[in-house]
Amino acid sequence: MSIKVYGIKNCNTMKKTFDFLAEKGVEYDFIDYKKQKPSSALLEGFLKKTDLSSLVNRKGTTYRKMTDEQKAALENEETAIPILEENSSMIKRPVIVYKDGSLSLGFDEEVIEGHLK
Repeated sequence: MSIKVYGIKNCNTMKKTFDFLAEKGVEYDFIDYKKQKPSSALLEGFLKKTDLSSLVNRKGTTYRKMTDEQKAALENEETAIPILEENSSMIKRPVIVYKDGSLSLGFDEEVIEGHLK
């Protein structure tokens, strides 16, 4: 199994990730949320390995445009998962799932390299 990289192809952070992995010679499977919406099962799997506050991208435009009520719904897994399924741009990018099943969120060269060893 190669590592799996989840995100949105046109995102600048994703481009940095792709370049970094190519530079390191790492093979990966890319899952583009715009072509394959994240399922509740996938998101629940992520949340077994990280917390909801880390998974939600609060810096993006989609989040900033939400009402306070919608933002509050992102504080609870039960109400957040359907929102993240429909608004995949609100999931921190990239989510990388490594061969050992661990995952990392966001682009951090040191963290990614640590998981690749």
